[in-house]
Amino acid sequence: MDFTDYQMSAVKTDQVLDDDEKSKLVPLLGLAGEVGTLLSEYKKYLRDGGAHQRFHEQVAEDLGDLLWYIANVATKFDLDLGLIASQNLEKVQGRWPITSTEVQGELFDNSRAHLFDEAFPENEKLPRHLEITFEELLESDSITVVIKHDGEPVGDPLTDNAPDDDGYRFHDVFHLSYAAVLGWSPIIRKLLKVKRKSDETTDVVEDGARSRIIEELISQLVFQYAREHNFLDGINTLDYHLLKTIHSLVLDREVKVRALFEWENAILAGYRVWRSVYANRGGTVRADLIHRTIDYVQPNQAMET
Repeated sequence: MDFTDYQMSAVKTDQVLDDDEKSKLVPLLGLAGEVGTLLSEYKKYLRDGGAHQRFHEQVAEDLGDLLWYIANVATKFDLDLGLIASQNLEKVQGRWPITSTEVQGELFDNSRAHLFDEAFPENEKLPRHLEITFEELLESDSITVVIKHDGEPVGDPLTDNAPDDDGYRFHDVFHLSYAAVLGWSPIIRKLLKVKRKSDETTDVVEDGARSRIIEELISQLVFQYAREHNFLDGINTLDYHLLKTIHSLVLDREVKVRALFEWENAILAGYRVWRSVYANRGGTVRADLIHRTIDYVQPNQAMET
């Protein structure tokens, strides 16, 4: 029996059918009550151990009652329990990586693994292997960072643009991490001059100024979060609402197909490398778009001019 069939059968036993607030409140209160009953059963199990011989049987009954109330609440709010279950499964699969290629008998969608520029000419593709060097320049009281690719400077020199030394001048590490782990970075595309100009829509929409602004906004948003959490040192999991906010910012961009756990991987990997770059006042960063990795290669001594 699937959830929709269960919901249709369960509603036939509903004793509060009036279309008013009471009919909605009763199953909601029932949910709260059954959760309390379930917790009480577990309390007895912790207290009595093996003496509580009906534990598994009682838990099964309580879960069944919870399922009935959940179905009833869904019915009262004109929702399809089957659709709710399907959407919830999609949500949790997007938040947490699955370890099997099969989920409930169906192959997991691997479409998000592709790189967005695979069908474009070579000169419009992000390099599959990238090495970017960050060099810190000290000029009197000013500290700037120059980044180089193949020994040539790319982009403008950066400062923190902040009253304190917070290391944001090295924030292009984050864009490199998005490129490596997500296969997406309009900013790195612009810096390396690999915008997809052969397709006007892609060039304007996906690689254009608005996408770059979105990427910078994400970088700043995460930086503020990271600042409050020791720059993610020792952190293995990011706040769900932060990841949802990021996903909402890219809902009309190609990177929307990347799952929340992929964003989490990109951010954590980026900050792991950024902490090394910041601690060593520069260095070389290697990004591998094939294996979706980013690493700190070697320290780079600050240069005085």
